[in-house]
Amino acid sequence: MNGSVLIQSLKQLWGIIVLEYKYRGNLPSIESYHSQVKYALPFSGEWVVANGGVTEKNSHSWEIPTQRYAYDFVILDGAGSSFRGEETEAGSFYCYGRDILAPADGTVAEICTGNPDSRITKNRTASCNARDIRGNYVLICHSADEYSLLAHLKPDSIQVSVGQSIKKGEKIAECGNSGNTSEPHLHFQVQLGKSFYSSPGLPIEFENIIVKKTPNYEKFDNRCLKEYSENYYPPYIGVGQMVRQGN
Repeated sequence: MNGSVLIQSLKQLWGIIVLEYKYRGNLPSIESYHSQVKYALPFSGEWVVANGGVTEKNSHSWEIPTQRYAYDFVILDGAGSSFRGEETEAGSFYCYGRDILAPADGTVAEICTGNPDSRITKNRTASCNARDIRGNYVLICHSADEYSLLAHLKPDSIQVSVGQSIKKGEKIAECGNSGNTSEPHLHFQVQLGKSFYSSPGLPIEFENIIVKKTPNYEKFDNRCLKEYSENYYPPYIGVGQMVRQGN
């Protein structure tokens, strides 16, 4: 663990304590909170939810309130693989370099650039070669309270600047492998506030999306997914589902 990751881990721990005190266990949930904004998927084409959901069982990081409803997205082929070729090279992964789009209208609130891609190992050990666990990222303000974070972006691919107004579907960057990652993917979350450390994560309500079962997903991840896929439908999505934007 490098020094930056250690410091951010301590900040996240402090954020957990702050949010527990502030919300007294009543953090935003699908029962208590509905999006002020309806979101589009932040990419085109078919991607797969590799992590994330709206229940404790399927959450990206339930114990970290800021990332409770975050998602990690990848692209898989029909055999359930996320890459073709040399698996330690970022460019071998289907999602690497793909366009990342604004999920809704908004204003760029924060960006981070200058971080390299992290190392990829055959056993997918998470590593961080960046000064920030998010790597290169864009934070967008969509309303008075709702911000979206798009992280692990490709080096030198961010095309927006702080204060810039952007429209839903506009290209903002490309998918990469910067920050604390095990392989190229997009980390996407919506949070109630600007701070990465003390803003509770929000369940994301997607609009006009198409969801289906991912062929051979168990080859990529063998966790049990039957309960989730049978009981949760749009506007919410969850791990193991293949998603794409509708018309």
